[in-house]
Amino acid sequence: MASKVFFTDMRTKPGNNMMDKLSHVIEKAGIGNMDLKDKMVALKIHFGEPGNLAYIRPNYVALIVDTVNKMGGKPFLTDCNTLYYGRRSNAIDHLEAAMENGFNRIAVGCDVIIADGLTGSDTKEVEINQKHVEKAKIGTVIADADVLISVNHFKGHDQTGFGGAMKNIGMGCGSRKGKLEMHSASKPEMNQENCVSCGTCITNCPEKAISYDEQRKAQIDYKKCIGCGQCVASCHYGAANAVYDQAAEILNEKIAEYAMAVLKGKQHFHINFMMNISPDCDCLNCNDQAIVPDIGIAASTDPIALDRACVDLVNAAPEIERSKIGDNGFLQAGEDKFVHVHPDVHWKDGLLHAEEIGVGTQDYQLIIVN
Repeated sequence: MASKVFFTDMRTKPGNNMMDKLSHVIEKAGIGNMDLKDKMVALKIHFGEPGNLAYIRPNYVALIVDTVNKMGGKPFLTDCNTLYYGRRSNAIDHLEAAMENGFNRIAVGCDVIIADGLTGSDTKEVEINQKHVEKAKIGTVIADADVLISVNHFKGHDQTGFGGAMKNIGMGCGSRKGKLEMHSASKPEMNQENCVSCGTCITNCPEKAISYDEQRKAQIDYKKCIGCGQCVASCHYGAANAVYDQAAEILNEKIAEYAMAVLKGKQHFHINFMMNISPDCDCLNCNDQAIVPDIGIAASTDPIALDRACVDLVNAAPEIERSKIGDNGFLQAGEDKFVHVHPDVHWKDGLLHAEEIGVGTQDYQLIIVN
């Protein structure tokens, strides 16, 4: 059975601006049917790496927060720390980055809570027993929330083809331990040049697999290491690192399984913003030229139908000249834009697996909202 996806374009007129259109589209998509009274409502969003300007405008988020408040919910903005070392790899820097990009109580009307704690080690395991993942490691705050609303910037991605609702839910809600599990099939490695001999990794290793060598640099005993990622989560200096060795197909399937875990037992709702559709993720500290013009906003209770509808809308849109699309040669008529930009990644793997395990369906009915 087809899931309903509600869509509004970028055309406006006096009395019906984009804020009004967002309100209309989420109302038609059924946000008002949710029971939010006294519920803890996690608004999962990507705050954008500072320097990247393609992230969702806080103005839109403020309207969603206001809607949840009027329904009696207790909204907060949230994300988990990143696995790589940037401005969002620990809660302090992450909160500063969010504030810098406009996500604060003054601008959006609610607070920001980093879901996996100070260093990314605050995790709750959710049992799903799937093909790749038995117990997903989800940021505790998100796991404990009553309701999840994903607020997603729809764009390209070099590891998943595109980033939308499923990517924001699956990868985004995984703690640093969870992100390690999704990205890597092997164990962490130690870059001893970056080691400052602080001992944090030694203290946090549950298997006592890390010790100092003769130069007082941390080293891993792989006979004891279980690949839990605690050293990666706790190291502040980039000495303990994940090994990104997971094939794109498996990564996409793991993300689907993590999305399943995040949504398990929760009310959920999803909004995709097809604006500034950059070729790569908002995790970069820059955003390249958009690959197509702004398209609009779509919303659904089914994240998989929503993502598939957005892929189809992007592929139906004209490409922008001198964008990254042109870097890989001439785009053939009807060719998939995301595959053209990232030819080694096939986004269909993730949506197909998500459909197989019951996260949602790719069969959708697009309903236009003016």
